[in-house]
Amino acid sequence: MFQQDPDPIAASLLISALVAAIPIVLLFVLLGVFKVKAPFAAIAALAVAVVLAIAGWRMPVVQTLSAAGAGIFYGIFPILWILVNALWVYKLTVATPWSEAFGRTIRSVSNDLRILSILVAFCFGALLESLAGFGAPVAISAAMLLAAGMKPLKAAMVSLLANTAPVAFGALAAPIFALVGVTGLPLHDLASMAGRQTPFIAALVPLLLVFLVDGRRGVRETWPVAVVAGVVFAIVQFVTSNFFAVELTDVFAAVATIIGVLLMLRVWHPSHEVSVGADGEAPVVRPTVREIVMSVAPYAVIITVFSLAQLPAIKGWLGEVGTVTFRWPGLDVVDAAGDPAAGQDMHFDHLKATGTMLFISGLITVALYRIRPGLAARTYGATVKQLRWTIVTVTAVLGLSFVMNLSGQTSTLGTALASAGGFFVVLSPLIGWIGVAITGSDTASNSLFGQLQVTAAAATGLPPVLMAAANSSAGVLGKMLSLQNLAVASAAVGLEGSENQLFRKLVPWSLGLLALITLLIVLQSSVLLWMVPTSVPGR
Repeated sequence: MFQQDPDPIAASLLISALVAAIPIVLLFVLLGVFKVKAPFAAIAALAVAVVLAIAGWRMPVVQTLSAAGAGIFYGIFPILWILVNALWVYKLTVATPWSEAFGRTIRSVSNDLRILSILVAFCFGALLESLAGFGAPVAISAAMLLAAGMKPLKAAMVSLLANTAPVAFGALAAPIFALVGVTGLPLHDLASMAGRQTPFIAALVPLLLVFLVDGRRGVRETWPVAVVAGVVFAIVQFVTSNFFAVELTDVFAAVATIIGVLLMLRVWHPSHEVSVGADGEAPVVRPTVREIVMSVAPYAVIITVFSLAQLPAIKGWLGEVGTVTFRWPGLDVVDAAGDPAAGQDMHFDHLKATGTMLFISGLITVALYRIRPGLAARTYGATVKQLRWTIVTVTAVLGLSFVMNLSGQTSTLGTALASAGGFFVVLSPLIGWIGVAITGSDTASNSLFGQLQVTAAAATGLPPVLMAAANSSAGVLGKMLSLQNLAVASAAVGLEGSENQLFRKLVPWSLGLLALITLLIVLQSSVLLWMVPTSVPGR
């Protein structure tokens, strides 16, 4: 058995925390300063974390390597299993004539790339996030924008920036349920609190997207539709999370926003269009009904498959026969209090996994498009080959995350940050942001730091539900900088290896939004304390 030590370096929490931060700092510096390719930056950070775990935190060599192996396995399944199949579904459409029809279908709604960024990346991306998550929304929305004619790098940036507001309630509110599991706080309180934070970000995101696409002119000419999209999403997200089913928060918000934008476009259009084609190019030929249906069929299939999988009878059956839980071999880790550390038990959801649902959607698409089995298989092989460096990046980063978590490096960092007293209300969002930036998952960050947030809040007199929700709400703003999502976006638009370029361009946006939500959380801990929910008996 290995027991984590919170201050193994010179018996000092501060020194131990500074040492524990080395792999994270190295990763960011290699990416942002020295422009090292993502796979090599991730491998370097993993190697440093392994050395620190063994030499600094005195984790046995076998357990350290086993922790890295567990992270690599988690990177392959479920994350890469999702990414490969999501991209495969898109490539199946490219292998057919329906790809061109799909581009015309998107452009027939609006030929303005600024409006398309709202419809595709914000609205449809939020719907995909609500059903799938784990990179699928970024991969698919980036590919859709690319098909519509947006430049690859911009399509990736727009998709990454849009994938913020819905993440706290993504994958049918998995991050919130993770918080409930590790903190023991009431589901209604946590859902309500997050629903009183993320809508403020959601209201701004569409405006930021049109600015990203077309600068100040984009905001000046398209602000009415951007405001409608942001406000509708924010209101529905708040109402659903506070008064209805938390699992369906993003589903309702995304659908309501799509309807709101389409209704807005019936009575309003921008005075000037930023269109796909060059000046003087012939207008887009409006697709027929059959072309529209067939071109959007794969995405309709995805939504249908995921929706059916959530029906109680089917969901229950998949949970019974489609889940294998096992202890990862070679691990026997307890935290400083003697409790088993998280991350040692693996849940192999081979049937109900998001990637499996996407694979089934792909098979249905093959049948629907009458694609020959040989072509479908070759397309799958080409997808895996295209993602080979992405596979290295994702598995290395998850290996890094598991080594830092199980060795106690992450706990050391969190404990040091929590010792800041009342100033912790400012550091709390930063902890969540760091957690998602490292792991690429709001669910993982909540599992990692949720209990830490509650413990620190209780020690400093802050509302535990506020700090726990802050971990999730602020954490989503780090997702656009996580190596996994950067790799997903780069691969989706055919720019493998451009992760460091995306990282540098998105850092200001991520930090700016983090500052805004931190200000909101500070206000909610003091002058806006009435916004913090309290448990309702019997609820």
